Amino acid sequence: MTTTQHHQQQINESPTVWEVNDALWERLEPVLRIEKQRKKSGRPPRDARPIFNALIWLARTGSQWSEIPRHYGAKSTIFDRFKVWATEGHLQVAWSILLTEYDELIGIDWEWQSTDGCIIKAPLGKRGLAVKRKRPAATPPTEEKQEPSATC
Repeated sequence: MTTTQHHQQQINESPTVWEVNDALWERLEPVLRIEKQRKKSGRPPRDARPIFNALIWLARTGSQWSEIPRHYGAKSTIFDRFKVWATEGHLQVAWSILLTEYDELIGIDWEWQSTDGCIIKAPLGKRGLAVKRKRPAATPPTEEKQEPSATC
């Protein structure tokens, strides 16, 4: 089974949101629209729906940004839009819409909450910061030979 087939199977079997359907997108699209003038010419902005689907994919899989499937768009575009949505409060509103949708479909037990986390060993441990090694000194130039080479 290919990765795409496996991903599609997860979407079909999961009661939660993997990608935004048309009805939900009608509620999210106005919230995620960015109404500022562009400073540069060039390509028009990418459609927000695949970018938002990429963020859902990241949240659901726990993967790194570098693992985002290409069909969602360029990783840099996704990250740039994420930064704008996060700083301007668009994601907070979109998240509340998603929670409301999920609560209507499945139900959320608001009495019990938990936070997912991970405890790992610090990458530097007790060693502290890596010591920068000094560059080796430049090799002094050699003197020119007085006699021409016999091979030339």
